[in-house]
Amino acid sequence: MGKCANHPDRETSFLCSKCNIYMCEECQKCRDPEIFCKFRSSCPIWFIDKRQKDWDRETRAEEDVKTFKVIFKPEDREISVPEESTLLDAAVAADVHINASCNGKGACGKCKLIIESGNIKSEPTTLLSNQEKAKNYILACQTKVLGDVTVKIPEETIARKLKVVGMGQEATDRFKGLVKDIQPMLMEIPLELEPPTLDDSVSDLDRLNRGLKKTGCDVDRLNVGIKVMRELATVMREDNWKVTVSVVRKKCSYEILDIRSGNGQEKSLGLAIDVGTTSIVVYLVDMTDGAIIAATSGHNRQSACGDDVINRIVCAEKDGVAKLSRMALATINNLINEALATVDGNFKDIKNVVISGNTTMTHLLLKIEPRYIRREPYIPSVSEFPILKAGEIGIKANPIAAVFIMPGPAGYVGGDIVSGMIYSGLHREEPLTLFIDVGTNGEIVLGNKEWLMTASCSAGPAFEGGGVRWGMRAEEGAIEKVSIDPETLEPTFSTVGDVSPRGICGSGMIDLISEMLLTGIIGQDGKYKIDQNHYRMKQNGKDLAYIIAFADETPMEEDIVFTEIDIHSLTLSKGAVYAGFMVLLEQAGLDFSMIDRMLITGGFGQYLNVEKAITIGLLPDIDHNKFKYLGNSSIAGAYMALLSDDYRNEARLISNNMTYIDFSSNNRFMDEFTSALFLPHTNLKAFPSVKII
Repeated sequence: MGKCANHPDRETSFLCSKCNIYMCEECQKCRDPEIFCKFRSSCPIWFIDKRQKDWDRETRAEEDVKTFKVIFKPEDREISVPEESTLLDAAVAADVHINASCNGKGACGKCKLIIESGNIKSEPTTLLSNQEKAKNYILACQTKVLGDVTVKIPEETIARKLKVVGMGQEATDRFKGLVKDIQPMLMEIPLELEPPTLDDSVSDLDRLNRGLKKTGCDVDRLNVGIKVMRELATVMREDNWKVTVSVVRKKCSYEILDIRSGNGQEKSLGLAIDVGTTSIVVYLVDMTDGAIIAATSGHNRQSACGDDVINRIVCAEKDGVAKLSRMALATINNLINEALATVDGNFKDIKNVVISGNTTMTHLLLKIEPRYIRREPYIPSVSEFPILKAGEIGIKANPIAAVFIMPGPAGYVGGDIVSGMIYSGLHREEPLTLFIDVGTNGEIVLGNKEWLMTASCSAGPAFEGGGVRWGMRAEEGAIEKVSIDPETLEPTFSTVGDVSPRGICGSGMIDLISEMLLTGIIGQDGKYKIDQNHYRMKQNGKDLAYIIAFADETPMEEDIVFTEIDIHSLTLSKGAVYAGFMVLLEQAGLDFSMIDRMLITGGFGQYLNVEKAITIGLLPDIDHNKFKYLGNSSIAGAYMALLSDDYRNEARLISNNMTYIDFSSNNRFMDEFTSALFLPHTNLKAFPSVKII
């Protein structure tokens, strides 16, 4: 320490070695910056002086950036964003759900908002009708903020609660008895140890290991960290050698994660989590008896970055995996809070977690680089994960909670399908089974207890509402069932929640196309055959459209229509799925007649009308009794793995034993896909039960 050369009343530790003088914080400026100085590399004054200029420049740059306030109604959510940010950027920053199927490219027309006031610059688009433009509709991704703005989320795009079956008590009843012997990963082992004496003077850790060995714990494969060792002396003596040890069961070893005084049993909860591309489901489970005490679900907030995994990977490459991880974690942790609130639970009681999801979703959640999943040869960074800790990931649970990630066999077939295998049990049984998870990706498994083949057929987001003018997920107000009178061509429909229609979901679209085909409204090519002057027909821009619901029937006061482009989008999706079936069977030397049963899973599959799915060529025309719907098999398998070490080991075996067939460079797949782009198919002999007018 010394006195500042310019301020003798101030003491400072900053010394200029060249001039041998002290300088206080106010005076830290090099006296001879242009002259060589051998002390410069280690001189704090030179460094601070130089860095201060950079700090000042950065501060001025930040001050020069204008920010404006954006208010989202009806939630009155407010956020400040830099000038020329898009309204989609503002929505993501404000945690406001806006559907952006195309990842902000302006290609899907889903991210609609209504401008109430403010200064904006919006790019022209053909995806908004003249009626919508007259009501001040804009696309969030194509609109930049130039001043304070107030926007309203239109009635038809407000996120409602997804319709999800198999929740709460229903799930508990359905899964009752699935797991007989509960074996959590993180075990709470109560011990009462013998106090040390001169005759028994082993160390505290040896004494603890001795006690654990008596409970059956394999101490030869037991690891312990320095944190626990530091706590041993105090904790073990605090309650007269009564302790509770938290031991995690790993693949090839055990580890002591925590030790606390007292050997009374604490509440032990677990989480089974299905991280879907569209939605996330969380089960809160009592680990003592396996009861599902709370169940919640919600939209995956990553949807703002696109509907499918390819768009999510592209978004991660542009904005970083951390952004998408935060979005998924925000959804998961909010759902955990909801579940805990219903039972007045504490997150610290959650000590076991199993996460199931496709390969891209698990990579993004864990902030693992996913970019090479979409590049040939489509390899993920990790297929099988070690046991992780909740604190490492950011899951709202006890930081030491053990987390098992379902392994996946390939880049496009992930842990959600392995979960489905565990729940369906097809790999344990003799019948030859075709398993399909109908969703954004469309994963297929073929086999039985002797062998398993799997593939992904990239069905796309159409069944989830993406790429369809009035398409939406199975939320309140979605048209889910449709029939058409063959004489009048008048539609009758029902909606989720029995409320006014806001759009149409996947099951409703399949019903609609099937009914239009059978009544002669459309032909096998998906083009309208009906008289264009029919009162149910209208011109939608350059596209011909069938009116499902008139404007006065909808809360948006707009016609809900189904265009030829919408039909084409669904035809592409169903064609990819059916082609996947054909090629996988061909690879195994089989055909549909040899299939003993067909299992359908996935959130969308739960509302699927099998007969109408056959009519449009999505499912094969086989005996209807062979079809069985299993519900959300991903969350069911995660639940089973949460409770059982046997099922966790089984998951690893399933993943390793699956033979993955890549369709990306398979010429047969393209041939079959092209053949499937008619309704139901170019080969009508394969669909003998479908009678087309």
